[in-house]
Amino acid sequence: MIQPSLFLRRAFLADASASGAMAVLLTLGAGPLASLLDLPETLLRGTGLFLIAYTVLVGWLATRQSMPKLLVIIVIAGNAAWTVVSIGLLFSDALTPNLLGQVFIAAQALVPGVLAELQYIGLRRSGGVVAA
Repeated sequence: MIQPSLFLRRAFLADASASGAMAVLLTLGAGPLASLLDLPETLLRGTGLFLIAYTVLVGWLATRQSMPKLLVIIVIAGNAAWTVVSIGLLFSDALTPNLLGQVFIAAQALVPGVLAELQYIGLRRSGGVVAA
């Protein structure tokens, strides 16, 4: 367990807020977004449903007086991986989104990348190991 810095706590709150907004948008708006972006509805809805659980986890972590360091590292690595995979999708033949869909994927790749960096900075500013 680590003593999270205020910076780390705020980075996690920002992540929970952004992820929660995307969860609602993708879960409830998957149908209209799919036709607007030329992306599969099941991909959008599935991503939204995943983000609901992710939002709960990150929001919970943001409220802790101490955080499991391994879980913090997993969240940071997950955000970085989300960015890499999303950018990879843009260069693969797996999806054929229209221009707006490409911008959407790029934007939702950028945000987790920035959050991963902010969370890493927050982790570096956090206190050492504390008793559970």
